[in-house]
Amino acid sequence: MQSPVFDSIETRQAIIDACRAMQAAGVNQGVSGNISVRTKDGMLITPSGLDYEKMRPEMLVLMPLDGSPMGKGQLKPSSEWQFHRDILLAKPDAMAVVHAHPVYCTALAMNNQPIPACHYMVAAFGGDDVPVADYALFGTQDLSDAVVRALDHRSACLMANHGAVVTGDTLERALWRMIELETLAKGYVTALSIGTPKILNAKQMNEAKKAFSDYGLKTR
Repeated sequence: MQSPVFDSIETRQAIIDACRAMQAAGVNQGVSGNISVRTKDGMLITPSGLDYEKMRPEMLVLMPLDGSPMGKGQLKPSSEWQFHRDILLAKPDAMAVVHAHPVYCTALAMNNQPIPACHYMVAAFGGDDVPVADYALFGTQDLSDAVVRALDHRSACLMANHGAVVTGDTLERALWRMIELETLAKGYVTALSIGTPKILNAKQMNEAKKAFSDYGLKTR
C-alpha cells in the first residue's frame, strides 16, 4: 500500500502534468476533467473551471478529508470535490482519483451501458465488468453516493449521462487506467458496430483477474 504524499510543489506540478497528459491523450476536453491526490493533510484537487495550460502549482486546492473547513485564500475547488473526497474515504488504498469525459466512455454512459467482459482488460479494473453509476446532478452528494457504490470492488466506473472516474494507488496508475478505460470503451463500441462481442466466461475472467494481481499496474 502506498503512503499519502506530502503537499509539495512537486506533487502539485505532477497533478497539473497529469491534467495536461489527459488532454494530450484525448481523454478529456476543455476543463471538464478533474484530478485529486491524497496527501498527509487531506487531498489536493484541481480548481474549478481553470484552463490546464494556465494552471500553476499554487492554484491547486488543499481540502481536508474530515469535513473541517478549508484553509482560507484558496481558489474554488472542482465542483466534483465531493465524490473525490468520498472515494478517498471509502478506499483507503486509493491515492488518486481521475475524472474525465472521454468520448467513448461518455457515449456508453449516455446509453447507461456498462462494459461487459468483452476483453480481458476489463479485469484491470477489478471485476467482470465496468459498471455505470446511477445518474445524479454533477457536484451533488447524490452523485457522490452513486459513484462510491459503483466503485465497490472496482477501480473504474462510468457515470450515467456524464463521463468516467478511475482510482489508483498512485497518480500515474490512475492516469494509466483512464487512458486504458477509454481504449477499452472505444474497442467495445467499435465491436458493437460490426457485430455482437463475445463475452468471456467467469473462468476466463477469474484467470485474467488472477494474472492482474501481480501485474505492473495492480488493480485496486
